[in-house]
Amino acid sequence: MDFKSREESIDMEIDARQSETALSRPLRILFLSRTTLFSVPGGDTTQILKTAEGLRARGCEVVVSTDIDPDTSSFDLVHLFNLTRPQETYPQALAAKKSGTPVVLSTIYVDYIEYDRQARPGIQGKILKYLSPSMAQTIKIAGRVVMNREYSMGTLRLITTGYKRSQERLISLASMLLPNSHSEMARIANDFPSARGKSHVVVPNSIDPLLFMPSNDPEPLEAYRDCILCVGRIEGRKCQLELVRAVNGTGLKLVLIGKPAPNQIAYFDQIKREMGPNVTLLGEIPHEELPRYYSSCKVHALVSWMETTGLSSLEAGAMGANIVITAKGDTKEYFGDLAYYCSPDSVDSIREAVVAAFHAPRSTLLREKILDEYTWSKTADATLFAYDQVLRQKSLG
Repeated sequence: MDFKSREESIDMEIDARQSETALSRPLRILFLSRTTLFSVPGGDTTQILKTAEGLRARGCEVVVSTDIDPDTSSFDLVHLFNLTRPQETYPQALAAKKSGTPVVLSTIYVDYIEYDRQARPGIQGKILKYLSPSMAQTIKIAGRVVMNREYSMGTLRLITTGYKRSQERLISLASMLLPNSHSEMARIANDFPSARGKSHVVVPNSIDPLLFMPSNDPEPLEAYRDCILCVGRIEGRKCQLELVRAVNGTGLKLVLIGKPAPNQIAYFDQIKREMGPNVTLLGEIPHEELPRYYSSCKVHALVSWMETTGLSSLEAGAMGANIVITAKGDTKEYFGDLAYYCSPDSVDSIREAVVAAFHAPRSTLLREKILDEYTWSKTADATLFAYDQVLRQKSLG
């Protein structure tokens, strides 16, 4: 069976059996992720908390931790997040192996090499342009140690082991991989040949339909009605500066929600210098308050160099906004032809897509697709199905 056929077979099996997952007792699951999961929240923070919530609703006990060297002996299974940060997930996987606890890995596999080589500013950009992806990531990890004091025992282990080798060893320790899309799994299989025969289940990123449903939303915010909205951490790879430049002179209102990453203050300052009176910076907004902003906007634009999904695009789409995104990463699999695509390195391309989306009528097709296919309930079902497969295999020896 080839790679694609095996994926289709797994999908059919989930559809047939996800409501029949046979577990003899409630599971005790340990979620482990990066040390900055809560101090520098991102899409993975939402994915982890919402998946935990869905599993708890299904009777599981879920503990979320950022401990690098945890005691996993009292848990049925360890669920790791983020193949791109092996300085944390690899030591966590080793701790689980030491206790004999099976491991699954939500890969959240991103690749920023294109941004590093073509668009990253400053001295770091000049250096990274000539380095291999593995060495570039190692340099960035070292930079975060100096700039953000993101240091742990795993950092030294990664430097001595090597970035890509740490990723390869992490993959080997996982009983199953849980990518967010078929596209993501294909990228992993391309970059890590040893992953091609690895068991995997696609677990989609999702939205909360009780929160992001137009019929449940309060009145739109009049000050931001029919604006262009961008929700996301402010950083170079998400191209908010290019988005600001794209709307300058168009007469369109742009609203940016999010705070800058710790090492992106200079980038944030550049945005403030270049933005016109049509741009509003709102900082970080509590997640539960975002529906009012999504319902107020006409367009949501997330023009990143790389997104596995773009949770804010899903949420805005569920609220009825027209979506502008780039095709870099795995967005095509989620949004298909129901979004407006642009190139992140072209202000003209971004402007063209934003203007087209703004003048286009709203469509219910994307909203219906998201509410049908991408809810945290479905994510929890697929995750529990994966756990069941791993634990059944373990019981068979």
